[in-house]
Amino acid sequence: MNIDSVATADLVSREVRSGSRDGAPTKIAVARRTYPTDAADLWDALTNGERIPRWFLPISGDLHVGGRYQLEGNAGGVVERCDAPESFAVTWEMGPIVSWLEVTLIPADDGTTLELVHEAHVDPAFTAQFGPGAVGVGWDLALMGLALHVESRARVDRDEGLAFPTTPNGVEFVKLAAAGWAAAAVADGDEPGPAKEAAARTVTFYTGAPEDTSGS
Repeated sequence: MNIDSVATADLVSREVRSGSRDGAPTKIAVARRTYPTDAADLWDALTNGERIPRWFLPISGDLHVGGRYQLEGNAGGVVERCDAPESFAVTWEMGPIVSWLEVTLIPADDGTTLELVHEAHVDPAFTAQFGPGAVGVGWDLALMGLALHVESRARVDRDEGLAFPTTPNGVEFVKLAAAGWAAAAVADGDEPGPAKEAAARTVTFYTGAPEDTSGS
């Protein structure tokens, strides 16, 4: 993948919110990116079972409200709401862990802005170890794959995509994305030092690169 890591990472705006669901505290990761296409095309890329594997993962199941879907080797869940072509909401289930995903498309002067909101119950140990970057960096990578597909109309090479975080460009991209999520966590009230350390561990998780919390 021949991309400008700095410019690409900067295309995503990141926000972290604290919330609650069913009486338990949650953390909410919000990512926004604008795509140079109209809402109908972006909606199709996000919801068409034939297009989703071209930029993300093979998907099976029933993509209608109330149906269950399964992404190959990743999450599955239930389609809870679909308001085409503006927004949809699904559960995001990894084994026994259930979180909630909502995607909204917003018209923009230069295309369509995608807002992705991922809410999960707080696991104190996991949150302290990785912070919001654990889920956020994964979505950064997915949104990049979506952009490559939307702009080229081509299928993103899956093997190349999986290997990208271990390449020099990919490592730089992950570092920038993780730092962005750490900054968003600090804006939500986290302490800067632990947030930075969690971001470094997130980088190691995604890239295998050694942790660096020195600030250099």
